[in-house]
Amino acid sequence: MSDIQLNPVLVGRAIAKARQEKGITQEVLSGLADIGRTHLSAIERGERKPTLETLWRLALALDIRPSQLVAYIEEEELDHN
Repeated sequence: MSDIQLNPVLVGRAIAKARQEKGITQEVLSGLADIGRTHLSAIERGERKPTLETLWRLALALDIRPSQLVAYIEEEELDHN
């Protein structure tokens, strides 16, 4: 099995970037996605990894396709390496 893992800091950075591009606060996004603001904050800081369900909710709350949110994460990962 491979040791390849997503960097949670880069995942959080990508989510924060998408949120900021929409010009909304963590409070608003967490409400739209029906997740706790502290949970979202921990994700954006890289302290927690979002589940697929949470990524899906965040994407829909950001009014983007889930694949677009994954693309943001991919860009962060590629830019970092």
